[in-house]
Parts: sequence; structure tokens; C-alpha cells
Amino acid sequence: MRASIASWVGGARNSPAWRPPSWHRVTNGLVALMIDTAMGEPPALRADAGWRAALREWAERLSAVLHRHPWLLTATVGPRFMGPNELGWTESALAALADTGLDGAEQLDAVVLVNGHVRTLAQVAVSMGVGSARAKGPEQVMSAALNELLVGRSERYPALAAAVASSATGDARDQALEFGLERIFDGLESFVSRRAAQVSATES
Repeated sequence: MRASIASWVGGARNSPAWRPPSWHRVTNGLVALMIDTAMGEPPALRADAGWRAALREWAERLSAVLHRHPWLLTATVGPRFMGPNELGWTESALAALADTGLDGAEQLDAVVLVNGHVRTLAQVAVSMGVGSARAKGPEQVMSAALNELLVGRSERYPALAAAVASSATGDARDQALEFGLERIFDGLESFVSRRAAQVSATES
């Protein structure tokens, strides 16, 4: 890790070509190290489990990391240095899609889509002050806030009031991560199937 950071911020000190790195590069390198440490090693996904199961595990692991270290939500945006662990997380997700027939750009777009869903829900939880444990129920907090806002206004917002009331008694509360992932995967699976059919028709 130290060697990697040294290469990011200006090369190894004992190298003949070494020059003192700029403060900007040092700062970015240290932030990258902090991110890499918080992210940890990328998950070793089971190749034999299928891409849906592998990406689901990847997303759940990422969600746990973001809830454990919510500062990552602001630290991991924009152009910046990326450490080996952070790059490894992307590599792990892409490897899960290797046999789907998607090209490289489509695989990257799929990973961005899953990552965006996970990050959005983590950001919502942070903004509501839910804390680091997803089990505290971010959707319950949101429902309570909406119920308070809707007092005396249900006739003006009947669809919203009905949805909030239904979520309070249904079995799907706090299933936003799972529900969204399954719908994303359904769409990807449909796209992969269409792509396979197109390839098959072209080859026949």
C-alpha cells in the first residue's frame, strides 16, 4: 500500500527521478488511502452463483460499507486518485458480468446503475440521521416524516397518503434496496436475453 501511495504522490523517494510532490498530490493521495482503508478488500464473489446473485452480494456489501462510513458518499465523487481496493470493487462487479454477453461499456453502465441505487439509499439514510445501522429502518423514518407532513393534507395528496398508509401495514417496509436491485436485475436480464437472441439470429 505504501508503495502504491508513493507512486500516486510522486514516485518512490529513492528513485533517481524523485521530486518532492505537490501538496495537492499529497492531499489527494492521503484521501485515496483513507477511502481505500474504509472500503476494504473487494468481495470475493462466487463465480458459480450467477451474475444476479454475485451482483446482489456486491451491492449488499457496498451498502454495508457506506452505512458504516457515510463520509465515503462525499469523498468518492469527482475526478481523483483511486486506490487498489476501490478499483478492485469495480473489478469485482465487472467480473460478475463477464459471461453475460454485454460489451465493456454496457458492463460499466450496469455497475454504475447498481452503484447509484445503493448510494442513493445510503444518502437518504444519512440525510435523515438514521445512523450507521440499516436495521434502524430508514424507510420507517421517512414514513413517519411523511405522515406528519400529510396531517390535514391527505385530500390534496391522496395517492401519497394511500401509499404511505399501505407501507405502514405491508410486509415490504425497508425493502427499498432489495426491491430496487431486483428490478434493475430484471431489466438487465431482459436486455441480456434480447442480446443473446440477436447474436443467435445473426449467426444462424
